[in-house]
Amino acid sequence: MFNIFKSKSKEDKLYDKYERLLQESHKLSTSSRIESEKKYAEAQKILEEIDNLKN
Repeated sequence: MFNIFKSKSKEDKLYDKYERLLQESHKLSTSSRIESEKKYAEAQKILEEIDNLKN
């Protein structure tokens, strides 16, 4: 009920970062394709880290 004091796990933090990077990548896709692809590549690295944590 009260999740105010509950800290996020490392996996949750990485997933939040992954989501943020994907959003930034999408926003940049209209103005700078190169920057958009860099953000997407960063997001994929974060996704790999999440997969490694699960295994």
